[in-house]
Amino acid sequence: MITGKHLIAGQWVAGDTTFSSQPAHGPAADYAQGTEAHIDAAAKAAEAAFWSYGYSTAESRAKFLNAIADEIEARGEALTAIGTAETGLPEARLNGERGRTTGQLRLFASHILDGAYLDRRHDKALPDRAPLPRPDIKMVERPVGPVGVFGASNFPLAFSTAGGDTASALAAGCPVVVKGHPAHPGTAEIVAQAIDAAIKSCGVHAGVFSLVQSNSREAGEALVTHPLIQAVGFTGSLGAGRALFDLCAARPTPIPFYGELGSINPMFLLPHALKTRGAEIAKGWAGSLTMGAGQFCTNPGVVIAVKGDEAKSFSDAASAALAGVNPQTMLTDGIASAYRSGRDAVAATAGVDELLAASCDGRNAAPYLYRVAGSDWLDNRVLAEEVFGPLGIVVEADDEEQMKAIALDLHGQLTCTLQMDDADLGLAKELMPILERKAGRILANGFPTGVEVCDAMVHGGPYPASTNFGATSVGTLAIRRFIRPVAYQNMPDELLPLELK
Repeated sequence: MITGKHLIAGQWVAGDTTFSSQPAHGPAADYAQGTEAHIDAAAKAAEAAFWSYGYSTAESRAKFLNAIADEIEARGEALTAIGTAETGLPEARLNGERGRTTGQLRLFASHILDGAYLDRRHDKALPDRAPLPRPDIKMVERPVGPVGVFGASNFPLAFSTAGGDTASALAAGCPVVVKGHPAHPGTAEIVAQAIDAAIKSCGVHAGVFSLVQSNSREAGEALVTHPLIQAVGFTGSLGAGRALFDLCAARPTPIPFYGELGSINPMFLLPHALKTRGAEIAKGWAGSLTMGAGQFCTNPGVVIAVKGDEAKSFSDAASAALAGVNPQTMLTDGIASAYRSGRDAVAATAGVDELLAASCDGRNAAPYLYRVAGSDWLDNRVLAEEVFGPLGIVVEADDEEQMKAIALDLHGQLTCTLQMDDADLGLAKELMPILERKAGRILANGFPTGVEVCDAMVHGGPYPASTNFGATSVGTLAIRRFIRPVAYQNMPDELLPLELK
């Protein structure tokens, strides 16, 4: 049963004011509006929990993570029902995302048991070394303290209440305060109920997790500026993320803000692949571009190819494939409105040709396709800004040199893709050093939508793809955002953390 309340330190707490959800279908519901006072209570509870949870064993934390996964699975039908109503996403997508969410929790439970993430090091004392002796020094990674997490609009499960940020922080030993996303507050509450049940069954301190619901800026700003919060995980727009990042940096004691802020995920269509497989690639690109109404941060919005008959044939094939895609429901009215604004900005840019037009209003999104010359692309920075939705741009470079110039001109990206055949290896080798500096993940002959959750995955990149190019929000490396190295010099064993004994 949905209460419409916050979960703070094991208690379901109401508020003086409420906001209404805006579901894609079905009745709206009222939820307590989070305030600075709610955030303060949650952060103080998280700090109290850290003194036990931050010093707990990996085995106990793994048990807790697995218990959360079990409780989420037990609520699967309820989550799918309310998740589809709130977001408009199909049942299959919600069911798959639930599996990804519980899989992430179990992955981190397994990851912390082998202890490799602790990066333990030991330089033994050398008392007889000349000219100076060396002390005994041990090093291990330690949790940073309470972490703030923002739920994402486009992933109501895998990047929200118990998503990758929460899972990796809890695995590290950090209590979490989540600011729920107003696009799916009911989904967030059911997941919070699952976490609350796991807390009780595992005997964990109740302050280890809190959920504060909100559709205003007050709770979010209070979270990133609260002196007890030591790091923040965020997935969302560039504008909102940059504003929160600046607040973190402006604190008397600045803290790291791990923001994933979006990307155009360019796809470089190299000449031989374009000639031999252009139509096939166009169909695959159209499918990736429109998956989930284009509401993925890895949506491949831009294709770069050398102009000519093959490039025109690719655009024709992509246009035909996109024309067969029906309008889809977007996550919120605001996202749908922003998509139309982005479309209008692209269409109004000098040198842009419209290849596929559509009609979409309300909360629906239909695909659009545009073409622009490489020189016009380089002259108009607005075209390099993310349009969150199923909109594609084909950039026709004059030649391979201009293709490389376009690569050099890119902002930071989550992904870059090379569509290539063996005959394209020479050009691919010239592009690779450039793309390595631009993106966190580089693909060959694939499409970036569908991010595998595994040890080697990197979901991050140079700014503005993310605010910290050395971090990832997907994969086991994500835990490093919420730990820091501590060295212990000549320390008696009795005073060392458990992980070093």
